[in-house]
Amino acid sequence: MSVSMLSENLVRAGIYTEVYATTANGKEELPVVPGASVSVDGVTVTYFKRLTGDHSHFSPALFSRLKKEAKNFDLVHIHAWWNLVSVFSCLIALRQKVPVLLSPRGTLSRYSFQNKSIGTKWLLHQMIGKSLLRKCFIHATTRHESEAVASLFKPKKNYIVPNFVKLPAKKSYPDRKPTSILKLLFFSRIEEKKGLDILLEALPAVTVPFELTVAGDGDTNYVASLKALAVELKIDDKINWIGFQSENKFDLLQAHDLFVLPSYDENFGNTVIESLGVGTPVLISEEVGLADYVKENQMGWICHTNPQSVAWEINNIFINQQAEMEAIRKKAPEIIFRDFDDDNLVRKYIEMYQQLVVI
Repeated sequence: MSVSMLSENLVRAGIYTEVYATTANGKEELPVVPGASVSVDGVTVTYFKRLTGDHSHFSPALFSRLKKEAKNFDLVHIHAWWNLVSVFSCLIALRQKVPVLLSPRGTLSRYSFQNKSIGTKWLLHQMIGKSLLRKCFIHATTRHESEAVASLFKPKKNYIVPNFVKLPAKKSYPDRKPTSILKLLFFSRIEEKKGLDILLEALPAVTVPFELTVAGDGDTNYVASLKALAVELKIDDKINWIGFQSENKFDLLQAHDLFVLPSYDENFGNTVIESLGVGTPVLISEEVGLADYVKENQMGWICHTNPQSVAWEINNIFINQQAEMEAIRKKAPEIIFRDFDDDNLVRKYIEMYQQLVVI
């Protein structure tokens, strides 16, 4: 979503922008004509057939087109790492002396090296990745992500510009009355790094009345293991698993008292902004990229990535922080709409592009 919004806003701002992507759609392929350019929400997009059905997304057709066209562009902006499209596209552009800006999107952190395909990542990093990355400009979405990247290698230069986030339509919600039961919401993909296991293990130590809604989906076996954990902890009767939500997400966020995301690693956290956009306070871990932003603007609470810290914060918020919760509901939307205005953000991206092209 952030990449598509960036592309659309660049086009509207008069910046010629093309998107190269593969036909990957999970394990399936998109129903498009490979190699044909199409307009998607005003952006010229070309989808290229991939030869692999896994996360490597190997696409000789994309590489061939990029090799022919790279010099016609002032900049190649690559999103994410750890796949062959990103790595080989980076190599092609650099060999043609076209500046490369890489947005890791959470793929370059200590956590990413320590989880999933660890050996393959380190081998790729040592053989070719590190040398390529040192020649790239890096776009981080938060200070947290910038520091994570800097701990792994030294890029040519590191920029920090927030994600584009789709904000809710401006509308008046009814005032929330003081609650006798704290309505907690976990709203995210359900995967290991999101820390839902931490939240579940914290709940037996929550002494105030609560109910938890889990909105999202993920690997069937992993979701089943978390539901089994809830039964084992004897908290399953206080949890409502509602699956993936989309069209009604802002109403869902607004209907809860506290959004909780105790992630082990999170470069940004779009849902944090979405929650604050409707005035719902957040409790997030210190490993969420937006933790500094939330703390500086006093729009929520920061916890450690352990059950004891999460439980303590939830109890404290309900018992001692009701006035602070009400203040956040009133002030957060205005702050979010100011800081994540599309026009303001696209200007920051264009300024970043202009700086590195001159460099």
